[in-house]
Amino acid sequence: MKNKELAESIIQYVGGKENVISLVHCATRLRFVLKDDDKADDATIKKLTGVITVVKSGGQFQVVIGNHVADVFAEIMKLANFNNAGDTPSKKTGIFSKLIDLVSSIFVPALAILVAGGIIKGLMALLQTFDYLQLNSPTYNILNAIADAPFYYLPVILGYSAVKKFGGNPFVGLAMGAALVHPSITEMLNTKDLVVDFFNIPIKLISYSSSVFPIILASWLYSILERTFNKIMHDSFKKFISPLLGMLITVPLTFAVFGPIVSILSDGVAGGILYIYELNSVIAAMILSAFWQILVMFGIHWGFVPFMMTNFKAFNQDFMGPILFPAVFAQTGAVLAIMLRAKNQQLKALASSSVLSGIFGVTEPAIYGINLPLKRPFIIGCLVASIGGGIIGYYKSVIYSFCFVSVFSFLQLIPSTGIIDERFYAVVVGSISSFALACVITYFFGIPKDKLSMVMGDDSASDSDVTETPVKVNKAKQSTIDSPMTGKIIPLSEVNDQTFASELMGKGAAIIPTVGQAVAPADGEVVSLFRTKHAIGLLTNTGAEILIHIGIDTVKLDGQYFTAHVQTGSKVKKGDVLVSFDIDAITQAGYEITTPIIITNSDDYDDIQCIFNGDNIQNGEALLALNKNKE
Repeated sequence: MKNKELAESIIQYVGGKENVISLVHCATRLRFVLKDDDKADDATIKKLTGVITVVKSGGQFQVVIGNHVADVFAEIMKLANFNNAGDTPSKKTGIFSKLIDLVSSIFVPALAILVAGGIIKGLMALLQTFDYLQLNSPTYNILNAIADAPFYYLPVILGYSAVKKFGGNPFVGLAMGAALVHPSITEMLNTKDLVVDFFNIPIKLISYSSSVFPIILASWLYSILERTFNKIMHDSFKKFISPLLGMLITVPLTFAVFGPIVSILSDGVAGGILYIYELNSVIAAMILSAFWQILVMFGIHWGFVPFMMTNFKAFNQDFMGPILFPAVFAQTGAVLAIMLRAKNQQLKALASSSVLSGIFGVTEPAIYGINLPLKRPFIIGCLVASIGGGIIGYYKSVIYSFCFVSVFSFLQLIPSTGIIDERFYAVVVGSISSFALACVITYFFGIPKDKLSMVMGDDSASDSDVTETPVKVNKAKQSTIDSPMTGKIIPLSEVNDQTFASELMGKGAAIIPTVGQAVAPADGEVVSLFRTKHAIGLLTNTGAEILIHIGIDTVKLDGQYFTAHVQTGSKVKKGDVLVSFDIDAITQAGYEITTPIIITNSDDYDDIQCIFNGDNIQNGEALLALNKNKE
């Protein structure tokens, strides 16, 4: 139900179904192409529970969800079956943006099986190292078939997703990819003569297994032909004739022209990138490691994927993959430091889940939920990643199968010769160093108190978030706290929030206000004021630490209907107006106005009692008695 409600809200705030041209998703994001970005309310979408942030990049309106993005995508598609094909008129965007959108849309559906195959290859290498798996044994051959299939038959997989992206029949893409790696073609490759005749047209044969660009280009051409034939042919037979003619034209043309030319060009580009890397591998690796997460933020990291795959095709290994390890683990180390430092349980929960996601390669929750809002942890993560990247670049480490960086990906660094390889240990040391350094530096220097408070009041915060503990002062042995507002008094146990009702936050009372105003219940200082203005923390001159939390879940209003009359650090006298609020508007927005008044340092007192006798209380009347200070 939560995913369904989130899906409904996202559709509403992107401008409705009619504003969506297409929708796909990647590992953590919904990627919309909208007719008019101005109709999308990105500020409101960011505030939705379950949304990490919104990114506008590459001509896409990207809603970052996290690990359960596929579930939200499925609910959206049930509600509105958006067209994901390329024949829909799109907005005017740059060539680079279109290329990034194209690459991500084609590769994202195949990512899961490529990662799975890569991990199995790594496990096989580990088993061979310890002599648990013998080369060419039946067990080896079966495992190898499972692991290698996604890579060997990559043209088949990409043919499906590419033709679907371009707006054609995706099953024709499957068939064209299968034709490129058909056994009859691979058998001809084993002969000495690699130039064959096709109706007296000379064709130079090349291996298409694990190739990327030839099938993408073939899919593009076929989709154009299919739409053309569908327009000019009769409905009764175009469904069969269009694929027939399209394949008869496209596949031979791919063998004769597209394949050889694209293969030469892609191998040349891969070789050129490798040449630059060889000139100074340390600097190249440091730059890529430092900037990788920035590329991820804007969704343009997908542009590197085809070249990684081309490296595997040309060299049976890739040097770019290992450089990304420090970039992932540095951000994870930074968010671990925040988890260790944070006092608020809600922030700890958010940080701990982000650490877990980061270990498994998904850094968006850490980046958008914590590191980027705090700024310093994100910057520290990027800078520290360059150190790990430099170590990896110095040893020129490589990886032997495509990976989506995670703790499992270390297996894919193991060569067939065994685990005793300095390039393998360079990645391990570089990753651990980046993780540890980011954690230590962030722990001591990366968490400004004011920024931490801001995050606690942000979208990631829940209604039970509290201020950091104020500085202790000498407390009186007995003191009285007046009511900060006028209204009906109720016990905390009746508050519709378990955190308050269970007195987990501290003892006190609650008021259902009839006047939209909260005043100072005693002389003291404002030690915290949430950005959303729904909660205020006071330290009285007698040492009581008071939290006035106006409403339940009102943090989601993001300050709407609230007006603050003080700021953090303000000295106040009893009766001074702290915050005013619109009771009717808050209620009509669907939120309870019940206001807990909590003594957050209740452990410093032997006894806290509500001393008001009656149902309705006026502000300024005695509310709580705090007795017998333990100090």
